[in-house]
Amino acid sequence: MPALSLVTLVSLVSTVFTKQLDAHPPQQQHQHWAQICSGNPTNRIRGCDRYGCGNFGADRHSGKEKHAGVDVICSDGATVYAPFSGQLSGPIRFFHNGNAIDDGVQIRGSGYCVKLVCIHPIRYHGQIRRGQKLGRMLPMQKVYPGIISHIHVENCDQSDPTHLLSPDVPPLPQEQDGRWAAVCSGNPTNEIRGCDKYGCGYYGAPRRNGKGKHSAVDVICADGATVYAPFSGQLSGPVKFFHNGNAIDDGVQIRGSGFCVKLLCIHPIKYHGAISKGQVLGRMLPMQRVFPGITSHIHIENCDHSDPTSNLERGKGQRD
Repeated sequence: MPALSLVTLVSLVSTVFTKQLDAHPPQQQHQHWAQICSGNPTNRIRGCDRYGCGNFGADRHSGKEKHAGVDVICSDGATVYAPFSGQLSGPIRFFHNGNAIDDGVQIRGSGYCVKLVCIHPIRYHGQIRRGQKLGRMLPMQKVYPGIISHIHVENCDQSDPTHLLSPDVPPLPQEQDGRWAAVCSGNPTNEIRGCDKYGCGYYGAPRRNGKGKHSAVDVICADGATVYAPFSGQLSGPVKFFHNGNAIDDGVQIRGSGFCVKLLCIHPIKYHGAISKGQVLGRMLPMQRVFPGITSHIHIENCDHSDPTSNLERGKGQRD
């Protein structure tokens, strides 16, 4: 084969391969999906409101069904981005009633297939790249006034997409900042429960009529709120505190560089595997069902029963 023809052939093959790679980049380059909604860089999941909860498996239709997707918080009218590269198809009608949010699209990429609902895509067919503009959030408040507006994100096989929603971020070195991240949405300073009719939330508070001491700290957290990892580490569990199967008898342990802590009265998204500081860890369980009138909180206990208070103090509204 003449040298010129060989060069031309190699160039042509290289160009075709590059275009295919651009259209379908290897998913293993990204262990997590990209940001889906502007204004929500960590793909925060909707907690609970009067319409229900946004986590995977949440009750639907008075407990007769389970939520087959995850609700990613997104303001009405916000820009929506593709979580990964792939092929578009649609439209996806979720409500089948033509209401103001009855629109969406499917993306199928290498190893992933997901439906994004309650959005209006810029197009229903063709290819899209990870992070490219996909469309805009529809006016959910018109249909459900007072709800936490969100994109319904549902895997095509109805498996749980939660672990894919935390964008790729390098773990923060713990030695650079001994303070833990905010543990509960709505409590950026990790405010500790004061005293109520059930007792006090600070470390060393009396327990069992003064015969025992509180070996943990109670961080205020509303029922159903999103819970975040205070530091990077390895999960293990479940951790049962009450051992009676009540509505809040769940939790998980995180062991990281220099830290080991148990977070109780929460339901984690998973009991095993790695997690990064600030990633969604789970949701607060319904403490009011078990202790009506208590200040709802996460029980945070160091594995060695030492005082975690100094790690929880984040200053007046200080954020990482």
